[in-house]
Amino acid sequence: MPEQFGGAGLGIAEAAVMMQAIAESGAGFSGASAVHMNIFGLNPVIVFGTEEQKRRMLPPLVAGRERACFAVTEPNAGLNTTRIKTRAERAGDAYRISGQKVWISTAQVAEKVLLLARTTAIEDCPRPQDGLSLFYTDFDRRYIEVREIEKMGRKAVDTNQVFFDGLPVPAHDRIGEEGRGFEYILHGMNPERVLIAAECVGLGRCALARAARYAKERVVFDRPIGQNQSIQHPLAQNWMALEAARLMVMKAAWLYDQGQPCGAEANAAKYLAAEACFDACQQAVMTHGGYGYAKDYHVERYLRESLIGRIAPVSPQLILCFIAERVLGLPKSY
Repeated sequence: MPEQFGGAGLGIAEAAVMMQAIAESGAGFSGASAVHMNIFGLNPVIVFGTEEQKRRMLPPLVAGRERACFAVTEPNAGLNTTRIKTRAERAGDAYRISGQKVWISTAQVAEKVLLLARTTAIEDCPRPQDGLSLFYTDFDRRYIEVREIEKMGRKAVDTNQVFFDGLPVPAHDRIGEEGRGFEYILHGMNPERVLIAAECVGLGRCALARAARYAKERVVFDRPIGQNQSIQHPLAQNWMALEAARLMVMKAAWLYDQGQPCGAEANAAKYLAAEACFDACQQAVMTHGGYGYAKDYHVERYLRESLIGRIAPVSPQLILCFIAERVLGLPKSY
């Protein structure tokens, strides 16, 4: 966040180092997700907000007085964001927002919401991505119902379905121009991918360290199991994959901080780090053998959490499509 609004003025590269460290500490995605959204989420406000909005919206977030959730995904739209159904109807100096969002983290505790809604019907827009507007406003629970989703992992951070029923939003809480919200949220997506990738690297490193330590301590047939190449080689491969992914993470972060295009690198970092993390966590469980299935050894939790990085915020298949189309120039496949 900019220094004039209470932030440290640091970049996504520094944020990536921090998020990797949080995950690598053993906190995994439970720890990282507790602070993740509040790092990258308000980037559209920094880039497109008015000076008045920045002065009003950023200092409380930086100081920790307010926490935000990010409400874009919908049950029937998934990754096809242009098809969201949540509507914002203008009435004088305010909007009324109604609709449903899903997979919204920290909505149980948030005071603010960064919300994407359709202000113009899609059939009245020249392009599907037009007619969407972005708002940062109070999470007024008189008009909002939050239902928590029970999950396989990352249970320390709530994930929810959220229902908006005529939420009143002042027009001065709209970020930028009406109808250009889809364009604005793209400025938060590349940093999000970079930070998720950094968290994956951290979690993978944590799992790998536990596996290597156990392999040195566990003795079977009068020798440590880590002396066996069938144990050594997969762990060595995990280390190399995680290191390579980390290099891509830092390249993407550096490009973003330099104001250069980084879509391909940010997506590649997320893909490579998520796959390397999953492989490392799975191998950590297998290295522990039966004990890997026991909660006392933690690696089963790491494996469950590692799936988050593969699923969200974009699937590995869509990243492959993006690279094929945008980098290699191949025809769009969807």
